[in-house]
Amino acid sequence: MATRSSKKRPTLKTERLILRPFALNDAPRVALLAGDRDVAKTTLALGHPYEVSSAENWIATHQEGFEKSKQVVFAITLKNNHELIGAMGLVLNLDQEIAELGYWIGKPYWSRGYCTDAAREILHFAFTKLSLNRVHAHHFSHNPASGRVMQKVGMRHEGRLRQHVKKWGEFFDVEAYGILRSEFV
Repeated sequence: MATRSSKKRPTLKTERLILRPFALNDAPRVALLAGDRDVAKTTLALGHPYEVSSAENWIATHQEGFEKSKQVVFAITLKNNHELIGAMGLVLNLDQEIAELGYWIGKPYWSRGYCTDAAREILHFAFTKLSLNRVHAHHFSHNPASGRVMQKVGMRHEGRLRQHVKKWGEFFDVEAYGILRSEFV
């Protein structure tokens, strides 16, 4: 629970989006969007079904993770109506000046450029506010749309990790991407 001494989590803005901290009352919307099987199958972390209680538990970890400099997680919302459409965050390793980027977008919002807009803004935050040197990300090989997001924000394909993760009883290849602060435009 946030206290007066708690570090304030940032809010970022793009032309179309507001990237803000999650609140517990976002849990039903998170469960609805993240609970879609098509969304869950594109990520390692999301299970299916995804219950409201799981969303509440996840959201409850954000402040402590931020205060311990382990993560920063943003709710992706539309600027015009504040509708929650997804999530994006960084798992931080500040000692090494690196982070891993992760995200999901609700299926009704796929192929509209929202993920690319959010990723570009979060990379800007990572390199300018957090002074990171490198951000990396990965996606399932069977989810090339996620790779296109990474490419559009300037990340470079660094290789394929064969049968690197197991989800729903099956091993999957993942594609690895990365970007250095000196490469970010």
